[in-house]
Amino acid sequence: METEEFRVPVATKKQVTELVDKYKDILKTALDGQTDVPEDTRRVLLQELLMNFEAAVQDNVLVNGKPWEEAPDAEEDESADLESLLDDTIVETTRRRRTYPRQILPHVVHSLKAERKLMGLYEQAVRPQEVARDPDQENIMTDLSAAAPEMVKQAIQVIKSISTLQKQAEGLCEILNMKPSHTSLEIHREVFSCTGQSDAPTLATGTAAENRQPIGLAVEEAVASECYVPLAKRPGHPVGGAEPEPSTF
Repeated sequence: METEEFRVPVATKKQVTELVDKYKDILKTALDGQTDVPEDTRRVLLQELLMNFEAAVQDNVLVNGKPWEEAPDAEEDESADLESLLDDTIVETTRRRRTYPRQILPHVVHSLKAERKLMGLYEQAVRPQEVARDPDQENIMTDLSAAAPEMVKQAIQVIKSISTLQKQAEGLCEILNMKPSHTSLEIHREVFSCTGQSDAPTLATGTAAENRQPIGLAVEEAVASECYVPLAKRPGHPVGGAEPEPSTF
């Protein structure tokens, strides 16, 4: 007759370790209220309590039907689980690669046939025509492209000459707008006045000319300003350059 098993079956050591650590935190507070026990004694008792608790749990569990000492560690369990998961994934991927193309193939063929049928119903509304090139226009464009650099150079030269001409015009305007000084007026009067004549006679005749007739005054002013002596006032030269004819009357 088989003996009845009272130990608790578990899947991995990892589950048991997590529970033991959780209850250890609770047991650490079991001796907090014992103030009459010295600190060193309390520390030793607490360590013995935790060790006894962990040993009792390990003795009363079965990991996959094996005692705690014979069962693999948690890391080994995780690696075994990972390998089994990888194997399952490889098997599933292989199955899909083998079965899914067969299931997809009829749908792909049906889509291709429908697309070809639609392309057969398509008609071109406007047929494209080839555009003929005009040789004259091609020659014009070639000549224009060849002459463009020279035209650009000429335009640059014209712009430079315009700027230079504008500066010269501005300088000329400044010169024309300048007012002559008193010294320049005196020099101009001395250069362009009549030689051998002074300003004194002109000033002297100014007061006497006011009493003369307007026509005679205008003639004398013109003569004085232009340094011109009429022939009638020259000795031996009558007016008109010839002897006056005697009257026939």
